[in-house]
Amino acid sequence: MNVLVTGASGFIGSALIKELIQRKDKVSVFLHKKEIPEQNIYKMYRGDICDSAKLRTAMENTDVVFHLAASMGASQNSEREFFRINKEGTKAVLRAARDAGVKKCIHFSSAGILGSVKQKKAVKEDYPTHPISTYDRSKLAGEKMALDFSKHGMDIVVVRPGWVYGPGDKRTFKLIKAISNRKFVFVTGKKTFQTPVYITDLVKAALLCAEKGQKGEIYHLAGNEVLTVKTIAQNIAEAANVSLPIVPLPLIFLKPTAFILEKSYRLFNREAPLTRGRLAFFIHSKPLSIDKAEFELGYSPQYDFKKGVRRTINWYKEKGWLS
Repeated sequence: MNVLVTGASGFIGSALIKELIQRKDKVSVFLHKKEIPEQNIYKMYRGDICDSAKLRTAMENTDVVFHLAASMGASQNSEREFFRINKEGTKAVLRAARDAGVKKCIHFSSAGILGSVKQKKAVKEDYPTHPISTYDRSKLAGEKMALDFSKHGMDIVVVRPGWVYGPGDKRTFKLIKAISNRKFVFVTGKKTFQTPVYITDLVKAALLCAEKGQKGEIYHLAGNEVLTVKTIAQNIAEAANVSLPIVPLPLIFLKPTAFILEKSYRLFNREAPLTRGRLAFFIHSKPLSIDKAEFELGYSPQYDFKKGVRRTINWYKEKGWLS
């Protein structure tokens, strides 16, 4: 295939283009400011994600677009910037793809748009959305934009990844490092459920979406385990050969602390070490059912969390990220 990837400098994007190149696909990327290793990239394009003209040029003779570019959940970003990139940027990408005659687009949304899932079992794609943070609201706006383009004729598939982890991930590394260095404490005693997905499983699922995903459909792409955050932390600790604290810290103290830190660090245009976004992982359940992806795409995750996190920690140690 002739493929264009936006957001190629991110963790998921980097893993995706590596796999695409190994498959001998002709891969082009659309970047903003960050650099990536060339890795046999066919063409690199640079510009703002809202620049339809540059996007249109980048998409010439493209078969599939994987749209991953997003303003992430950093607390220093303004609401306007979140929506400019995650909603209007999606609109610009899809408009350019339509005008260039791109055959298919895979739009990466977020499980965060579900908010806090109230039931313990994994939920399907039709579970009601109730985003909590500004980032999640902007991602929902982008997802709706993608589905609207699909209703008007474009072949677009929407994916919502689970909690992604794996070698090279810098965001998950913060949690793993805290546990490995014995600087981690539980935030709350509440049972919060997540569905971790190892990066290679997610990439394979995304490629299946390009091959078999149905127009206008949403797919949850996660692992096949629904785990409590406590179990996730215990598995990380076990793989790192450390122990975990038993008594959790009450949320009533941590929420105002996170708020104050966010405000303080924003003055220096930096992300605080503790934010309400990071607390969300511990207090808002997002268990995703992958039944639809298994049935329609033939998706079958190869890594359970114990196996995946062990490989991840070994990678961090080999690279000197962990001692």
